[in-house]
Amino acid sequence: MTSTNEPTVEYAGKPLPEVQIITNRLLAAETTERVLNALDVIPQIRQINMTGESLPKTINSGPGKGLQNNHSERQIIHVGMHEVELRYLVGAFYIELDVEDEEELDAVLETIKSACNANIEHGYTLQVGRYTKFRPTLHDYRSA
Repeated sequence: MTSTNEPTVEYAGKPLPEVQIITNRLLAAETTERVLNALDVIPQIRQINMTGESLPKTINSGPGKGLQNNHSERQIIHVGMHEVELRYLVGAFYIELDVEDEEELDAVLETIKSACNANIEHGYTLQVGRYTKFRPTLHDYRSA
């Protein structure tokens, strides 16, 4: 028996779309800080996840294995009233939104675009969809 209805993406009874922002270049720590502070003031943003190239504390391989990795971009940045240890050269943001309808989504997207245009110098790609897991999968049950 197959269902003709596609399941809706819901969490806690509300649809939660996500915005994926992929930058054309990896961002420096100060640029990442500016982008996060510009996004931090948008009330409809529920959470922001970042990915990129890892900046480990110690060198993992090669002749310097185990030594301190003194990379200039591994810094403590200030986002709002919080200090965040930056462990990545950020290349992508995944922003979960708490919006009620399409009109509110469009308004929030324009605000996000203006924040990105003002702070991401070398361009970016923005898409709306669902990019992170929002409910348990079979793998979660098997590994528990």
